[in-house]
Amino acid sequence: MPTVQETLFFNGAEQRIVRLGLQPLWDELETVLRGFELRIEERRDTNSAAEVRALFDKEFQKLDGWTKKQTGGVDWTKCRTVNGTTVCLGIEIQISGRSDLLIVDVAHLRDELTAGNIDVGIIVVPSDALAIFLTDRVARFTDAKIAVERARATDLPIAILAIGHDGPGPAIPKRRTRQGRLRDPES
Repeated sequence: MPTVQETLFFNGAEQRIVRLGLQPLWDELETVLRGFELRIEERRDTNSAAEVRALFDKEFQKLDGWTKKQTGGVDWTKCRTVNGTTVCLGIEIQISGRSDLLIVDVAHLRDELTAGNIDVGIIVVPSDALAIFLTDRVARFTDAKIAVERARATDLPIAILAIGHDGPGPAIPKRRTRQGRLRDPES
């Protein structure tokens, strides 16, 4: 199962998770992230980042209450009511997009946090080591940290999680275009 190799919290995100009673949602997120075996060919740019992203989305869909937004917002959200108060996590999964798209993810989280729709925002990315083996130009942990800093969002309750793989295995095939070329459409 994939592992969370690094976690970086900004502006009290970790304390908010505990204080607001979001730990059960955080635990569900960890269940999603560790819900399958992720073996890849350990060769540069060999594995489909889009297919890896699809594996994470499939795990979210197995659990009740997670809402997916296709475009223009936070990828996955879930709320729970604690003592009559609703609290929510917002998750951006940036596995298959180019690293420059991280700034858009930060903007989505900022919008939802400032609107009061979520209480903590989370960005999930490949670890720096895993990203090397995925599609070219894929985001990685280092890129996510830089994106939060460049967006001047370090004052928001945001966490970044870096995902690692289980070890070597067969290549995860890239998707084919209509013209028959291999490509990850989201990268």
